[in-house]
Amino acid sequence: MTVGIRHDDLRRRNRAMIISAVRRARQPSRTEIAGITGLSHSTISAISADLIEEGILTEVKGGTAVSKRGRPQVALGLNPETSSVVTMLLALNTLSATLLDYAGNIVAAEQCRLSTMTLARDELIAEAVGIVGRLVSRSAAAGSRVMRISFAVQGVADSGGAAMLWSPITPHRNIRFGDALEKAFGLPVTVENDCNMTAVALRWRDPERYRDNFVSVLLSNGIGMGLFLNGELFTGTRSSGGEFGHMIHIPDGDLCRCGRRGCIEAYAGNYAIWRNAHALPDRDHFIADIEDRDMLALAEAARTHDGPERRAYAQAGEAIGLGLGSLFALIDPAPVAMVGIGARAFDLIEGPMRAAIARTVGGQHEEAISFATEPDQLSLIREGCAMRALTFLDQEVFAAGNPPSVAARGRAVA
Repeated sequence: MTVGIRHDDLRRRNRAMIISAVRRARQPSRTEIAGITGLSHSTISAISADLIEEGILTEVKGGTAVSKRGRPQVALGLNPETSSVVTMLLALNTLSATLLDYAGNIVAAEQCRLSTMTLARDELIAEAVGIVGRLVSRSAAAGSRVMRISFAVQGVADSGGAAMLWSPITPHRNIRFGDALEKAFGLPVTVENDCNMTAVALRWRDPERYRDNFVSVLLSNGIGMGLFLNGELFTGTRSSGGEFGHMIHIPDGDLCRCGRRGCIEAYAGNYAIWRNAHALPDRDHFIADIEDRDMLALAEAARTHDGPERRAYAQAGEAIGLGLGSLFALIDPAPVAMVGIGARAFDLIEGPMRAAIARTVGGQHEEAISFATEPDQLSLIREGCAMRALTFLDQEVFAAGNPPSVAARGRAVA
């Protein structure tokens, strides 16, 4: 029995394919879009004409594409004036937000310092509402409408994308940032785990390496993970999932910031490496905000002599390696990106990490495990948030030909 595709569904699918091709290729010609999507030239011409008329795409003259006859082809680009989005990041003692146009260009950005460990729940929410409000007003003054907010947090988000369930940067639990922002601005909001956003960004930056299955490991004061399986971002049924740093490394071992003992983070987080390098007792020695320059100096000391600094990094590598080995026993080896300030000390942890992986069942195909380093975690988080918001508009709003008012909260397509 043949199952037909409704005309409306086919139209929406084709519109989504063309918008996606333009976003990935930036300013492709119609011929290049045909090569990317497999759609016919007549279909692309008809749909692109509609998208240009609706103000979603725009023609870009003087593009680099050249036809077989040697004439420059007219390229297609995303119309930056179509809409805008706001991305946010709540990290330890820092709240930042960025306004981006529909083409992904940064229009404005704000950052403020605050004491996340001491601020009351309502004060944290008020700070988030305030910084978004200023960017929404700026967008409106420029004649553009914000249509979506993507909010990354250092901690566990709920699977519905409305709340931060837990974070080591604040004593408060279940902070419903999404509900508060939606009430304040009438905009759809998703609250996301920051490590998940680094994985989304990596997939957009390098789709050949980070394709169907890969792992993004955050090496910072905390240890986190973003995971793609079969082309889909892994999340739990109730939470954002992927709490790699809080898998048990040594039962009843060193104290972790989460209050439990023996977590991977309790050996591999910045505060743990610092603690072990200085032979500090684990109780209450959670240095919340170690400066990058101090961690870089510690790594340099580990390189120059064999002492407690080098042993601390070796312990970190072993903890991460055994954790990855256990993961690869479940999902098979996959490319790994080491993200964050800790990636600058990858040379110190790589040997102990690989040795630990080799001791596990997951390390039996060690030749298939490759590593890359991405020290700038903040730009990845912001880029992941941006792509999360913009691709939702691409595929759930503009591909359907819906007016902006019908956009509802939902998962963006990574």
